Parts: sequence; C-alpha cells; structure tokens
Amino acid sequence: MRINKSIYFFIPLFLLCALAHSQNLLPPVYNHTLLEYQGGSKNWDLAVNQKGELFVANNKGLLHYNGEKWSLNRLPNKTIIRSVAVKGDSIFTGSYEEFGLWKKNELGELKYTSLTHLIQGHEFTSEEFWEILPIGDAVYFRSFSAIYMFKNGKVEILDPPEVISDFIDYNNEIIVAAGNMGLYRMTETEILPLDNQDLLHGKTITDIIQFNGGLLVGTKLNGCYFFDGKDLSPWSPPINEELKMHQLNKLLNLKNGKLVLGTIKNGVYVYDSQTMDSKIINRESGLQNNTVLSLLNFKDQLWLGLDNGLARIRLNYPITYYTDYSGVLGMVYDIAWHEGKLYLGSNTGVFYFEEDTLKFVNASQGHVWDLEVVDGDLLCGHNTGTYKIQGDSFDQITEISGGYEIRKVPEQNNLYIQGTYNGLARFLREDNAEWSISRIRGLGFPIKQLCFENPQTLWAVHPYKGLYRVQMSKNYDSITNAQAYDHTDNVPSEYNIKIFNIKNQIIFNSEGKWLKYDPILDQIITFDEFQRFNGKELFFFDGKHFWFVDSDRNKEIVHTDLKSDSLLISDIPLRERLAPDSQKMIRINDSTLFVTLNDGFAQINQIELKKQLMSQALPVPEIVALHDEISSNNQFSDKLEMPYTHSRILTCEVAAPELMQARYQYQLSGPKEYSGRAENGFIEFQNLPHGNYTFSVSTVGIDNSVSKANSIEFRIAPPWFLSNLMLTLYVALGIATIFLVRFYNRRKLKRKQREIERRMQKEQEEKLADLEKEKLAKEIRLKQNELASTTLNIAKKNEVILELKNMLVMNKDKFSNSQRYRSFIKKLNNSIQDTEDWKRFEVSFKELHEDFFERLLKTYPSLTPKDLKLCAYLKMNLSTKEIAPLMAISIRGVEIHRYRLRKKLEIDNSKNLSNFLITF
Repeated sequence: MRINKSIYFFIPLFLLCALAHSQNLLPPVYNHTLLEYQGGSKNWDLAVNQKGELFVANNKGLLHYNGEKWSLNRLPNKTIIRSVAVKGDSIFTGSYEEFGLWKKNELGELKYTSLTHLIQGHEFTSEEFWEILPIGDAVYFRSFSAIYMFKNGKVEILDPPEVISDFIDYNNEIIVAAGNMGLYRMTETEILPLDNQDLLHGKTITDIIQFNGGLLVGTKLNGCYFFDGKDLSPWSPPINEELKMHQLNKLLNLKNGKLVLGTIKNGVYVYDSQTMDSKIINRESGLQNNTVLSLLNFKDQLWLGLDNGLARIRLNYPITYYTDYSGVLGMVYDIAWHEGKLYLGSNTGVFYFEEDTLKFVNASQGHVWDLEVVDGDLLCGHNTGTYKIQGDSFDQITEISGGYEIRKVPEQNNLYIQGTYNGLARFLREDNAEWSISRIRGLGFPIKQLCFENPQTLWAVHPYKGLYRVQMSKNYDSITNAQAYDHTDNVPSEYNIKIFNIKNQIIFNSEGKWLKYDPILDQIITFDEFQRFNGKELFFFDGKHFWFVDSDRNKEIVHTDLKSDSLLISDIPLRERLAPDSQKMIRINDSTLFVTLNDGFAQINQIELKKQLMSQALPVPEIVALHDEISSNNQFSDKLEMPYTHSRILTCEVAAPELMQARYQYQLSGPKEYSGRAENGFIEFQNLPHGNYTFSVSTVGIDNSVSKANSIEFRIAPPWFLSNLMLTLYVALGIATIFLVRFYNRRKLKRKQREIERRMQKEQEEKLADLEKEKLAKEIRLKQNELASTTLNIAKKNEVILELKNMLVMNKDKFSNSQRYRSFIKKLNNSIQDTEDWKRFEVSFKELHEDFFERLLKTYPSLTPKDLKLCAYLKMNLSTKEIAPLMAISIRGVEIHRYRLRKKLEIDNSKNLSNFLITF
C-alpha cells in the first residue's frame, strides 16, 4: 500500500501556558495518522532495526514502516499486539496468550512463527504480553502474571505470585517491578525483594530506565524515584511535581543527561538533567494526542506511540520553529529584537515574549508592515500609522497610514524617510528625543520599498507601477523631480519589483531577473554578479553574506558570500512555510537568525547547522522493490526481466528509514534516460522502450549534498513481435524471402531471357523472312521481268511475223511460185502459233502465279486454253493492243474475246476485267 508523506505539524517556540519552563524552541513534529498507516488507533510499543525501519505493536497487528510505506501484518488470530522487540533479523511480538517472532521472506514480507507451542505443562491464565526484553541469547516475555524465557529453542517460565508491571536489565541482573511492593531481583526460580523499597509500597510502577548509574523508577501518580543500587529516594527535580499531575506512563533516556518523560494527560517532557530545563510537546504543540503509550529513540529521532496515532520528532536539530495553532498570531510580516525582547509584527498586530509567554501589545490590532529599531526606538509601520513601542505600550507618533518601510538618509544623523500608502514621510529626531513627522510633497502614490542612491537621490518602488528615481529638495520636504522607469527601460515587469542598495549599487529584482542602475550610462543594465541567482529573491544581507530564497515552489535557501563560502538549506518544513514575497530575516548574534513564516517564525542556529552538515554522513537508500503493472520484484541478485506488456508504468520503490522526510536523487540509464529528484520513495517511469536499464538512487541532505548511490539493473523484454522467437522467425522469413525473391528473379530473368531469345529469334526470323521476302520479291521481280521480257519478245516476234505475213499477202502477186508463197505463209503462221513460246510463257507465269490456272479452271471449268491465255495476259495487266500480237489476232478480235470471257466469268460490265483477274 502506498502512502503519502507524513502529515506534519510544527512545535511552538514559546508555549502559551503558565507551566512553561523555558522558551520551547523545538523542531517540527511529524504526525502519522490512523488514515495513513491503516491500523488501529493505539500504539502500545515501538522497536527499530539497524536500518531504522520501525515496528509498532498496534491494536490491529504489527505495523512496519520503512521510511516511505506502512504495512500492517496481522497475527493468525488477529489479536492486539501489546509488545515488540528487535533482535538481529527477528522481530518478537507479544499479544493475548500468544508470543512469537516475525522474519522477512524472500519477497520482503513479514511471516510469523509462534513460540507458544514450546511451552510445556503450563496453561495461560488470560495473559497478555506487555513487554519483551532481549538479553544475550535469551528473549524474555513479560505478562502481568509470569515471565517467559525463550532460549536455544526452549521456553522456560517463572511464575511469581505478584503482579509484574515492569522489568529491566541492570548490572547483569533482571530487576522486576512486582505488585505494589517495589523492586525485586529475578533469579532462575523466583524473584527476591530489594532492600529499602518502602517508598514504593502502594504505588504502581509504570516504567524503569537506567539513569546516572542507577535506576529511575516512574510511578503512575507519584512521579519518579531514584534507586542507586542500594537506596531509594524521591527524584528531586521540580518537574517531578508536574509528572504527578499528568500521570507518568513512559521513560526514555537520551544522550547527555536528557530524558523523555511520556504522560497520559500532557504529552511528553524533554528534560535536561544538567540545566533542569524542560520542553513540553503536547497537543498544543502539534501532537495528535496527549496520551503517550510508548517511546523510542533512534539516532537523533524520537518516536512517540500515542493513544491515537504516531509522531516522529528530530532531536538536536539546528532549525526550530514557532507555530501559532490558535490563529491568533496570523502571518508574521516582520520580526525585531529590542531591549532583550523578541517582537513579532503580523497581520493581526504586534506580539512580544515576556517571561517565556507570548503577549499581545495592547491597541496594536491591525496589519503591521514594518518593525524597525530606529535611533534606539522600536517603530512600527502600521496600517493606521506609525507607532512607538515601549514594552506593552503602543504610542502613535503619526497618523500617516501604511508605514511600509523606513530608511535613514545618508550623511544625516537624525533624518529618516518612510514609504507609505500615499507617498513619502519625513521623520526627524529632535534634540529632545521626540519625533517630528511630516509628509513630503510631490508624490501621492504608495511606496512599498525605497533606498538611497546618494543623500539627495532616492529610488522608490510603486507596488504595481514600477520604479521611480526621485530627487529630493535640500530640506527633504518636497520632491524636485521623479523619473519613472518601466519596460522600455529594460525593466521586465512593473509589478512587485524589489530594490536594494548593495555596496553603493542600486540593485533590482524583477520577474526573477537581477538588474542594476548604471549612473554613468543612466541606464538599467544586467547585474552580472547575481546572474547565477536569477529566479531567487534576496531577503537578507549582513554586509558579508547574502541569503537568497527560491521564488518557485522549492523555496530553497542559499547562504553565500559570492566566493567560496556557500551553504544551501533545503529543509522541507522551512521551505513550505516561507511567506511568498514577504519573508524577512534578522540576525541576533553570530549564530542565531530568525525568519518570518506564514504561521509563526523559525530560528536557525547557523554555527550548529554548518557543524551538522559537515559531520553528517547520508545513508545509502535501499531499493525496496521494482513494481510493474502486475507484480513486484525485490530480488536484485540477478538482472530482472520485466514483461513488456506489464511495463507501461514502472515504479521504483526506495526508502531511507534513517532520514526524516527523505529526498532522493535518481538516474535511469538505458535506451531512454531520466534523472531528477523525488520527495517520496515512489519514482515512476512510463512508456519505457525495451532494453537494458540501470537505475541508481541517492539520498539528498538539506544542503543538497548527495550520498553514495545504490543501483540495480533490469531489462524490459521486447514486445512479442520483437522476441527472440519472432526475430528468428523474421530472419527465417527474411532468408526465405531472399530465396523467394532470388528464385522469382531468376525465373523472371530466365523468362525475360527466353522472351529476349524468342524476340531475337522472332526478329531474326522476321529478318530472315524479310530477307526471304526480299529475295522472293527480287526473284518475282526478276521472273516478272523475265515474263515481261518473254512476253515482249513473243509480242515483238509475232508483230514482226505478222508484218511479214501482211507484206507477203500484199505482195502475193509478186511471187512467181504460189507453192512457195503458201509455204512461206504456213511457216509464218506456224511461227506465230509456236507452242514453244507459250510453254516458256506458261512456265514463267506459273512460277509467279503458281495455281492461278487451277483455281480459275476449278471455278470456271468452261474456259478454253485460249481463254486461259487471255486471262493470263489480263492478269499481267496487258492492254488490248499488247495482247493482240501475243494471241496473233487483231485488236478487235481481242475485244471480242474479252467480251466473251466476261460472259464466261459472269462479270458485270461495271467491273474491270483486268482488276478481277489480278485479284483472283
């Protein structure tokens, strides 16, 4: 179960009660409420181990607190645990008819083992075990009726007849408070009364402690008695009378003679036996409850088990607090030390301390802005004017309202200037020690801060409208000039400017930036010496050292001389109680400073603070567990591996139980890196990528010093899709993909190669075909030429023969021999009708038109050889004139023959016969 930081309250510096013995300058009380630790209200006993982890005997079980987280561990029978003690790594507890021990298992959880089964031959008589005392190898358990010793795995019982109310180890003996008869000495078999116990007869002993070499015995209603080993006497300090009134319940011996006395009715008294001073811590001082049931001291820490809740107090702390829980004091605006008294100015009036009691200055009710010791007088800048304070008197010296701040005029012995609600006021100390006060003419707006540049030049700050450089008249009764400075003059903001005169330099703080006025340039420029303190306010300067405070929520205080001497105070109660823009500090002496707070004030012992910081050794924090969204891991021997699905939010749980309100500095190294500081022990990281990480953590002191680091290594497993199996699968798929791509590419390459081969082959074939066509075309053209040539030759020959025949016919009469004439004519006719010419023509024609005659005869079987000749000549696109000699007929005869052929071919007159045959 996670918890928030402890709710804490602050102890008043001076108790508002008549019983105060001294000024109670106390550190803060850190209260742990029932709501926080989730247990029962009553806390009967306390124990702590070497680490500082707290174990509490609580009404509901055993509470465990590791400095950050509370856990409740119940007994199997869920009874009340009355007592607890730590011995080594064992935590012994006692309850109703039950006692045993707890140990942490591997998961860091407390597991219980009962020891009552070791008891032989004894029955409980409604016993509750109220106290546990480890001595050497033995552990003693005390009930009201018996004492049980656990040693070497056995339990032995001492059962005296008296009621046993307490016991203690003293001078190697166990001293027992039994019945109402005083102290006894315990042996192995019985208890024996000590001498001189008459003073304790009839008195109820509540607690015994070793003190000053003897025993301090506390009784319920009769205070304390001191036993030196032989004689018993009443304890003599005056505080003993108060203990009788408030019912003493518990005693605790601290270092250096200091005691803690817990009561039923009035909290605890922290008593110094050397000075006899005591300080009271009770409900008025911040405790939840005045009934103290148990006490425990661990180093400089005091634990209180209360009737309702728990409290933790840091002892010997150099920063102490006064807190007004009643609300009467209000917010403290200023503080002053005058004539041995501490005065507080708040929004409700003026208060002072007299005889360790806070008192109100009569008639001072109202808002106080300023308390200032001026020329031996304590002056109060008040909402209704300015007043002079003398003891309990509050005398008004001027009705000019709202005295914000008063400053001495340089080179003037008795002259002062005050900023008010309505301008400036002039304060003159007369020779008769009376004050002469008047308004300064020329300014009518509020002046919250002021400081002198020189005797005649004053810098004034308006709360909302920036800076003014004011020139004063010689007698300081009026303003001769007022020059305003705003954002156009390098001032970041006109609101809430702070102004200081530091070593004769006018310094400003605006919006966290440090500036100064350069009189030579007449400009506001950056103040280089304070640049590393940007974001911080200066609230005290003692001439050598500066006190800065963060203006942000951290409120860390820096004390420095700007050289080598530097101190940082990061005390959480101080940081949280500083009043924003209103904190002030005064120095009383070399070591003591007072700081105003929003509900009181703090005292800082500077020398003791430095001494503690130099001597302190910060503990190394413990890494308790590493939580993911499902489980917790606290075994860090091997590198942890966190599932990725559960690692969206990781929480590193760390603790430093030795420290009160521990702070941590952490660093996460890995694929994603983080570093920073945390003010609780639960450091959360979100959405970390997978990979190996190293987490280291250190504790941080109030001076921001850092301890050695503790570290663990862990690994966030990759998501399922990046696991080793999936990576192997991805590699296999990658390799398979590579092979598939390679196979595909090879197939594609081969296919491309085949396509290229086919294309090349096709191209080659086409080229060959083209060449063949070209060759054929050449051959055809050649044959056509041959055919044409043959046809032409035949035609020429026939033309010549026909001409010869015609000439013979025309000259027939000239032939003397008719027989010879007929012979010539016959030979000429035979030459014209020579079949050899036709055969040569037919051969050449068929070479060009191979199946022309076959197709023609197949289609038109009635064609004669002569028709075929005409068709061949027409297909050659020969004209009628060219055909006539080839067929040895007249042109008319060719036309007649063409007509007849058209009839046979059944060709319409509109169609060209030659075209028909050419395309046939």
